[in-house]
Amino acid sequence: MKQRIFTLVMAALLVSCAAPPTARPAAPAQPAAELKTVKFGFVPVAINGPVYVAAEKGYFAEEGLKVEFLPIEGGSDAVVQVASGNFDVAGGGISASMLNAVARGIEFEIAASLHTERPPLASPFVVSKKRYESGELTKMSDLKGKKVATNNRGTATEWWLSEALRQGGVDITEVEVLGLPFPQVAPALESGTLDGAILTEPFATAAEDKGLIVRLSEDFVTDFKPTYVYFNKGWVTANPDLATRFLKAYLRGARDLQGEAYFDDANVAAISKYTKVEPDVIRRARRPHFDPNGTVSLEDIQTLQQFYRKQGLLNYDQDIDMSKFVNVKYLEEALKALGGRVAFK
Repeated sequence: MKQRIFTLVMAALLVSCAAPPTARPAAPAQPAAELKTVKFGFVPVAINGPVYVAAEKGYFAEEGLKVEFLPIEGGSDAVVQVASGNFDVAGGGISASMLNAVARGIEFEIAASLHTERPPLASPFVVSKKRYESGELTKMSDLKGKKVATNNRGTATEWWLSEALRQGGVDITEVEVLGLPFPQVAPALESGTLDGAILTEPFATAAEDKGLIVRLSEDFVTDFKPTYVYFNKGWVTANPDLATRFLKAYLRGARDLQGEAYFDDANVAAISKYTKVEPDVIRRARRPHFDPNGTVSLEDIQTLQQFYRKQGLLNYDQDIDMSKFVNVKYLEEALKALGGRVAFK
């Protein structure tokens, strides 16, 4: 009897371990979640570094987002176009033309700061090297009554110019201010048709390499936030979760660019890819700074508005309350998801 029971048990075990005669086909693999496209309007310069880094390191993809990069020529254009719906998100500065457009009724939301200016500045005041070495232009006070330039009137760099001149006791009304594209500055200084200028990177480093310019001052602005991340109002209202996820990835990119980590190979490669500037130049150029918490400065925005008014560049009488255009709700949600604020290095 024991032998019979043993035989039956073993037979049952063999049947249970055997493969079924007709196995069911495996269920098809589920497709990966489709990435949501976010249209990003930007000027291809280094101040958009956190977005470049976040895209190249896959931070946006981890948030289920795909950023479509749409380059333009001017930062103020980016703001107007994001308001009109051409972009979902844009990076750009506080300019006189943008404020005049706000006065005409355009709408957008300022979501976070983009870059912060700290010495040594990425947009220094420069003069001709030969005129510096001759002793003709060696200090800011030497510029009184001279011709000086910024890349465009009514932008933050015009305030830069004013602050640089103020170091030498020169008021901006005591010079002739010209608008001159950055690529034309070094040749104009060399020829003598221009006496001094604000010249941003990488043009400043490139001109230094050629022995054309000297940085006369690069410490006239400290911890100033002239540029911001803007959301299209309709897009952010319809996609609040995407807005938070965008800022979460963006802040991760900003945090990767703190201090000397800015020059890590992966970061330099990302910046080079979108700006078309050689990695070697990026490593030697003065770098922009990025608040790892995206803090918005209404004080800095108001400083620029008052400066433009003093220069006669605004088409409206009463200052706009720009706090009505700031919405840091999504920024706060992104910071919470990342574990809170961190030190700005």
